This record gives sequence, C-alpha cells and structure tokens, in this order.
Amino acid sequence: MVDILLGILAIIAGCAMLVAGQFVLRFVIPIWGFFAGFAFGAGLVAEFADEHFLGTVLGWVLGLVFALVFAILAYLYYYIAIVIAMGAAGFAIGSGLVVALGISWNWVAVLIGLAAGLVVGVLAVVVDMPMIVLVIVGSIAGAVSVTAGVMLLVGELNSRDFTRGDFTDTVANSAGWSLLLLALAVVGLVIGARQRAALRRSVREAWYGEAV
Repeated sequence: MVDILLGILAIIAGCAMLVAGQFVLRFVIPIWGFFAGFAFGAGLVAEFADEHFLGTVLGWVLGLVFALVFAILAYLYYYIAIVIAMGAAGFAIGSGLVVALGISWNWVAVLIGLAAGLVVGVLAVVVDMPMIVLVIVGSIAGAVSVTAGVMLLVGELNSRDFTRGDFTDTVANSAGWSLLLLALAVVGLVIGARQRAALRRSVREAWYGEAV
C-alpha cells in the first residue's frame, strides 16, 4: 500500500515537473515543494529511527508536516520557491552521481546531494535564472520522478530502496526503463519548447508577472 501511494505521488509530482513550462509557476513549484518536503520529513525519521522509508507513523506525520510547510512557503515567496525547486533537482543530481560512481548510498551521498542542491538553488536566484533552465531541469527531474513512480506501482522498486539508491542501478540495467526515462525527458522538453513566449523571460519575471 505504501509503495502504491508513493508511486502515485511520484507520478503526480513528475507530471507537474514535465509541464512546468506550460502551467503557472505558482501552481507547479508548490507541488515540487510538497513532494520534496514529504520526502525530506519521512526520510529524516527513517534515518534517525533506523527504519525503512515510511516505516513508522511518525515518518508519515513528519513527512506531511514538512510537505505542507514547503508547499506553502513555495507558493508565497519567490526566493524560497526557486531554492526548493532547484535545490531538490540539485540534490537528485548530486546524490545520483555519487551512486552512479559506485559509492553505496550513505551519508556521503546525502551530504553531497545537499551541497549540490544548496549551490544550485542559490545560484538560480543570484543569476536570475531564465525559464529555459527551469524547463530543462524540470524535464529531467519529472522524467525521473514519473519513471520511479511507475516502477513502484509495478513492483520494480519498493519504499525500502529509497535509502539505497537502487533506482539508478535498475534503470541502468534495463533498456525499457532507460527508454521510458529518455522519452519522458524529451516530452517535457518539447512541451516546454512550445511555450516560446514564456522562454523569453526569466523565472523571476514569469513569477511576478503571474501575481499581477
């Protein structure tokens, strides 16, 4: 039941990322924030309680609390929204590279992922990130999220694997999952590329433009 729920959440969040160039940022980024907050809160409990992901009631409760906090902050404040969105993507990229290099999922992967997320998030705010960057990052992150969600639904992954980085190994060893991941990323890029007017603006301009 846990894997099914996680799979559905991952697919919903991933689809939101894939169409980030089409829907308003104030709708998309809070969804990213909700998913990132839920994973952060539940993962925090799993790590310190030495339990598997969402193996306790506290994990569910803290996950939902952080999910709501992240989502609300991402909706209300531009800087927090961008740091959460790009930081989550940076964490996924940084920790994924560690796992891809053959280093087992541990505090090294987590710390490098957090560092990468922080750097990407802050950099995105400082350089006034153009929309095209958000579309590219959203397409990749969305493809990963949807693929992981489908894998959870069909039993290729389970919630325990969230702490071991097995997603990377499973995709790398399967042509089918690799093709799905690539196809989804391309779909996200195509959807984003069709929004030519939006791509001419920076994320900051698009964000405050929606508030008018």
